[in-house]
Amino acid sequence: MAISRLGFLSLLLLVLLRAFASLPTQAAARGGSDSSGIDNGKHGAFSRILLEDNPEITEEMTRGYMSNSELENAIQGFGNKCSNVSRIYSIGRSVNGSPLWVIEVSDKPGQKEAEPAFKFIGNVHGDEPVGREVLMQLAYWLCDNYLKDPLVCKATLIVENMHLHILPTMNPDGFALRRRGNANNIDLNRDFPDQFFPINDEISFRQPETRAIINWIKQEHFTASASLHGGALVANYPWDGSRDKRKQYYGCPDDKTFRYMASVYSQSHYNMSLSKEFKGGIQFMVACKTGIIYMEAALS
Repeated sequence: MAISRLGFLSLLLLVLLRAFASLPTQAAARGGSDSSGIDNGKHGAFSRILLEDNPEITEEMTRGYMSNSELENAIQGFGNKCSNVSRIYSIGRSVNGSPLWVIEVSDKPGQKEAEPAFKFIGNVHGDEPVGREVLMQLAYWLCDNYLKDPLVCKATLIVENMHLHILPTMNPDGFALRRRGNANNIDLNRDFPDQFFPINDEISFRQPETRAIINWIKQEHFTASASLHGGALVANYPWDGSRDKRKQYYGCPDDKTFRYMASVYSQSHYNMSLSKEFKGGIQFMVACKTGIIYMEAALS
């Protein structure tokens, strides 16, 4: 069966909805942007260094989420259970030395093929842990349904025709410290090179987590990407910012494609598509360089 790359990317977005649906509703994450796209209050839209040092998240709020050690065990356990369609590898370490584990899902893991590669990144902000859980759900859904799922073999099509790379947590230190930034209190979401902020172009000054993502992108040549955040029910797409503080829309070269992909995701999510805050449940993004497409979603 011949299926276009764009069709497969849209299919992956639909699979995410299934993973979201399997999570308890009380798992909604914190943070996010207001209707203008600017981060709320204490985290300015373009601030790289966070001012608060004190944790804002209580132990009660983290109940039900896997700890970093539990997440690492889950990732390694997935690799053992699903070794026929997966490979576990690390792209680097955090400031405090936690490995940044990636799950590759494919019928030929570790091999280079003429197939689109797609990456998911979760937990960029330490106080937005929903993505960690969702991405593990997605990995297990693919493993459990490969060759046997009833929904037109969607899992099988994805496993056999794409290379899916899943990084459940980019910011394990922030999660452990119960705060938004990493161990150096840097907002990783705004630590990437940015066409509108050349101060970020010096790679040697970037955080180790950021450099790991940049090197990863250079090595794997991903076709597209999604970053899961929490706090707003919206599918965001590039570009991320402007020279004139958003008085003008700066569409990226693939603007039509990204709008389409974001719309497919939103229209497949009942609450997102009916958003009164974001027209059509989509909006161009204002921060983040972790890949080609960026998704910010919270359960409702």
